[in-house]
Amino acid sequence: MSVDEVRAELAALDDPKARAVNERHGDDHGVNLSKLRALAKRLKTQQELARELWATDDTAAKLLALLVCRPKAFDRDELDAMVRAARTPKVHDWLVNYVVKKSPHAEELRVAWSADPDPAVASAGWALTAERVVKKPDGLDLAGLLDVVEAEMRDAPDRLQWAMNTCLAQIGIEHPELRARALAIGERLEVLKDYPTSPGCTSPYAPVWIGEMVRREEAT
Repeated sequence: MSVDEVRAELAALDDPKARAVNERHGDDHGVNLSKLRALAKRLKTQQELARELWATDDTAAKLLALLVCRPKAFDRDELDAMVRAARTPKVHDWLVNYVVKKSPHAEELRVAWSADPDPAVASAGWALTAERVVKKPDGLDLAGLLDVVEAEMRDAPDRLQWAMNTCLAQIGIEHPELRARALAIGERLEVLKDYPTSPGCTSPYAPVWIGEMVRREEAT
């Protein structure tokens, strides 16, 4: 399928009700994500098509691009440009989780992005750091990360605050020697303490999140 054919199919999938729900979360598209994934499954991996879809100004097309691309085919500068162009929450989240985390450039970008003055870019760096806290913590200054979180998280913009809070929680969950400090920081800052949480879901408030994950681990 050509990029125009794919975009026509995406346009046919656009649902005003889904668009209204998505827009409340900052995402300007109306395609059901299950249908988007089904289309991606039909298309399979197509790197050049992915690049063409990403180059459009259409959020649904960008999301589809992230599902059909070959993550390791993007060079460092491409990924840097892409994260700076990813202005809707879902595109930003999928780019980091589905593409950047699989890239050989992930660590270099993590370091560069974490200190970026653009809070959206910095949030990508912190998301990568939270991933490394869990999977490959050797070499990270975990106490230093807690220092930054303690000093900056409360006043950080929403997306950056969320990523820093995730890092705080993961340090508390995965590293018992720092758990008491992570809990104390969360309790003092009270970030996301009143975040609405659906029944059966764990609150993103770090002290609750840490406590629940540790409880589950100890119960197994």
